[in-house]
Amino acid sequence: MIKTIELFTRWLAIEKGYSEHTVTGYRRDILEFSRLLGEDKSLERVSAGHIRSFIVSLHGQNSSGSVARKLSALRTFFRFAVRRGMVKIDPLTGIAGPKAGRFIPVFLTVDETFALLEAPCITDSYMYRDRAMLELLYSTGMRVSELVTRDIADLDFALEVLRVRGKGNKERLVPVGGPAIEAVNGWLSLRLQLIRERAGRGRVVEQEALFLNGRGSRLSTRSVERIVKAYGERAGISQIVTPHALRHSFATHLLEMGADLRSVQELLGHASLSTTQRYTHLTLDHLANVYDKAHPLSNPEEKE
Repeated sequence: MIKTIELFTRWLAIEKGYSEHTVTGYRRDILEFSRLLGEDKSLERVSAGHIRSFIVSLHGQNSSGSVARKLSALRTFFRFAVRRGMVKIDPLTGIAGPKAGRFIPVFLTVDETFALLEAPCITDSYMYRDRAMLELLYSTGMRVSELVTRDIADLDFALEVLRVRGKGNKERLVPVGGPAIEAVNGWLSLRLQLIRERAGRGRVVEQEALFLNGRGSRLSTRSVERIVKAYGERAGISQIVTPHALRHSFATHLLEMGADLRSVQELLGHASLSTTQRYTHLTLDHLANVYDKAHPLSNPEEKE
């Protein structure tokens, strides 16, 4: 079974183009299942009973979402094995996973977003870089993993569009707002200075990456998450602010301003419209509030 897992993970990475993070997650979940089998790890002997035992073992220690994710990894793995002729019957056929609770995206209000964007100040060593990152995250709605892998060449300053490579190695073009373009331009002069200083000391410098750390290397996702969280605290935002919260804010604010769902799907790079539809209940709440405040016949007793 271990050999098949290695073949499967290579297939995910090379043929499907999944990110290293996703491939690692799939491999971890499948290895967890293989440990349940004990000494007998023969793929052909895996039955529906083994799958059910695995589900039972997960309850109490994992959320319904985690259980559903692990089962999804196993489904993909066994479908791969069936297609390759490694097993004849998929043991997950007819097995239903737990119902995942409704996902409610964490997003910022427009005022909170503006406060966050203005949080970097002149006393910060990398004010221009950090402001450019925040502006670009909110302007495009891209994932933090997409941000840190952007090169300067991906941003067309004349057309104000950014080439983004997302999940499954799928590429999309996303418009970039004027404030974000201006902020990036402000950072590029500091970036050039950083590169020259590092190169002058004989250090290796990342030449292509849009965003660099103080050592001249490409910024990591963890660094961006830490930076965004710190500025959220400085801006006085009560909830923990993450790059993904900016992505959710981007989608929610667009829908509140009348953007259609299909366009938001394209901008976010969602493969399925159902993924984007999780934002609709938020905009419906917003519309309901507008209705209550503005319609003459809403809450008639309060308006008499």
